[in-house]
Amino acid sequence: MRTTKLRLTVTIDPALVRAGNDAVAAGRAESLSAWVNAALAERAVKERRLLALAGAVAAYESAHGEISAEELAAQLRTDRTRSIVVRGRAPGPIRRTRRKSAA
Repeated sequence: MRTTKLRLTVTIDPALVRAGNDAVAAGRAESLSAWVNAALAERAVKERRLLALAGAVAAYESAHGEISAEELAAQLRTDRTRSIVVRGRAPGPIRRTRRKSAA
């Protein structure tokens, strides 16, 4: 199947053009057009996911009532207490540990 490509004229921030050209120079993109096309494709996927999430929340709230700020805060607290930090330090006070003495 052959895909028809359309031409489009847009105004882009110079820093983004440099980033795209850097990606081409580093071999991470075939061309600036390909780099921009990939960015637009990623944005389209993100927009579809956000719309699906908004639909899911709306359906939940339609069936169970609006999610309150208090419920969101309670869930955030639960998530924080049950989470496991896999990178970096956990927020909060620094915990000091004893060093083992060299034997």
